[in-house]
Amino acid sequence: MRRSDDRTQRTHDVVLFGATGFAGTLTAEYLAEHAPAEVRWALAGRDQEKLKRLRDRLARRHPRLAELPLLHADSTDPASLRAVAADSRVVATTVGPYLRYGEPLVAACAEAGTDYVDLTGEPEFVDLMYLRHHALARETGARIVHACGFDSVPHDLGVHYTVGLLPEGVPLRVQGFVRTNGTFSGGTFASVLHAMSRPVSMVRTAKARRRSEPWPADRTVRGTAGTLHRRRDLGAWAVPLPTVDPQIVARSAAADDRYGPDFHYAHHAVVKRLPVVAGGAAGLGALFALAQVPWARNWLSGRLMPGEGPDEARRAGSWFAVRFSGEGGGRRVVTEVSGGDPGYDETAKMLAESALCLAFDDLPETAGQVTTATAMGDALTGRLVRAGITFRTVAER
Repeated sequence: MRRSDDRTQRTHDVVLFGATGFAGTLTAEYLAEHAPAEVRWALAGRDQEKLKRLRDRLARRHPRLAELPLLHADSTDPASLRAVAADSRVVATTVGPYLRYGEPLVAACAEAGTDYVDLTGEPEFVDLMYLRHHALARETGARIVHACGFDSVPHDLGVHYTVGLLPEGVPLRVQGFVRTNGTFSGGTFASVLHAMSRPVSMVRTAKARRRSEPWPADRTVRGTAGTLHRRRDLGAWAVPLPTVDPQIVARSAAADDRYGPDFHYAHHAVVKRLPVVAGGAAGLGALFALAQVPWARNWLSGRLMPGEGPDEARRAGSWFAVRFSGEGGGRRVVTEVSGGDPGYDETAKMLAESALCLAFDDLPETAGQVTTATAMGDALTGRLVRAGITFRTVAER
């Protein structure tokens, strides 16, 4: 690994690509409010007029941002992305669906030795980027960190926090239980639909990654969607949650002996009533079926357009809480990660703090495609706690 010697000499510490989209605007607002004055950050996108309007809005509240740099970057113009990556220490992107628009920026950052963070929850994209760009990123020293929003920061760092409270050198079992009343934007819906429309390709890509990725030879590591069961401690049903999160957690565990010789993580949603579980499963099944049909997929895409999302009042009333139950070596701990609106306000916070963490914090020497726990671990947890997200121990015995 050779991290680029000129990184500290680059013009920008952090660049936000896709700043005028729904999640991008919230991230820009967070950086405007919370990034230290000495941080050299910039907005990037393809529409300079929209970027100027966003900058003007930010400057009305923060006059120092009146001259915030605006960079041309277009996912259909790889040269523009290479120029941005070459002059930046970290690039954060909200431009999805990532399977459709994301790869050129990953490629540019891997080539330039530039750190990269995104909000993807698309397993196929994560696997494809590993197959195509991990090796070069390791060579140049770039850290490619996917899923730096609600997918998968609370789960990855929550398990990391839980494991730290359990004995070392013993088999560990951790279960996660997600509760939230948050909603989603048009961009998120578009990403979900696009991923659902490619089941065969997703499975094929996952298999290709398993064949090529080194895995611990002397340890067992698993991450699964869990099983349907009743939880008396939660007064609800635990429902298998087949998101990218358990895969991310498993890769963090594979990279760290602290997770023990035999580690298993199971991921669940929490639902109060069984009929709701049945209705949700039926709805997801119907959505999956419709996503396979082009005209139906296009019709669904038009119901909620990218750039649309919950308003400030709706977000203000949204929350999330992820409860973790960990066991090993005769010890049991219960922990929780919680915060406000998961999909947007807190996701913007997670993405921005991840970018700032990579740019400025004293971190382990890593490179290539790595997870938030592997790349940033306690440093990012500390940032998020200071930013208002709660990590707490509920019970120990």
